Amino acid sequence: MEGLLMKKNTPLLEVKNIVKRFGGVYALRGASLKLFPQEVLALLGDNGAGKSTMIKIISGYLQPDEGEIFFEGKKVVFSSPAHARSMGIETVYQDLALFGVLDVTTNLFMGRERHRLGVLQKKAMEKETLSILNKLKTTIKSIHQKVKFLSGGQQHAVAIGRSVYVGGTPKVIIMDEPTAGLGVEESQKVLELIKQLKEKDISVILISHNLEHVFCVADRIVVLRSGEVVGERLVSETNQSEVVHMMMGVNC
Repeated sequence: MEGLLMKKNTPLLEVKNIVKRFGGVYALRGASLKLFPQEVLALLGDNGAGKSTMIKIISGYLQPDEGEIFFEGKKVVFSSPAHARSMGIETVYQDLALFGVLDVTTNLFMGRERHRLGVLQKKAMEKETLSILNKLKTTIKSIHQKVKFLSGGQQHAVAIGRSVYVGGTPKVIIMDEPTAGLGVEESQKVLELIKQLKEKDISVILISHNLEHVFCVADRIVVLRSGEVVGERLVSETNQSEVVHMMMGVNC
């Protein structure tokens, strides 16, 4: 039991004193955060606060000018998105990076196709696609449908399925505005998918402007403003009003 508690209290990911400049403009000014095992961490802030820069550094798209990153207790330098993925960090961006004119199976396995003796295993991938959708509790009329004809929630399921079930189970998934532009029902489906990730022992960094959704699924909140961390709260110990005040720089 003591070992389990120590594991829960040890950060899976720790970002320390990150500085990122673009010319003379500071996107991050010594920002730090921790992500713990089986946690949903909401990274919040107004436009230009530094959220996108932070997740691009964590996912290997950008390298910091200063600061350190520790993953599973070891100092790391993510040289590329592929390197970050190989370590167990996946990112689902707002645009989902799906190919609308291609079908569900092709999108799931793009770049990670199944082969045997040099032959593409199409039937095996289709069978695995049905299994993945079942695990995600997502119903799609036909896996042969073009992705552009799927609903927003279904498209998110495909993007999450690709990240979670194809090419190995990740340890961290970064989700950038996953419910943006979705209706109430579709948003609820995405929130349920986030809860499923936590149940699978996958930690999530969630960026969202929808505080109602944040308070529905997150365990902890970190607020960025002008490239600096200005607040950190357990969801159970704060409210939407306090979080908004932190984001705006207004004293409660």
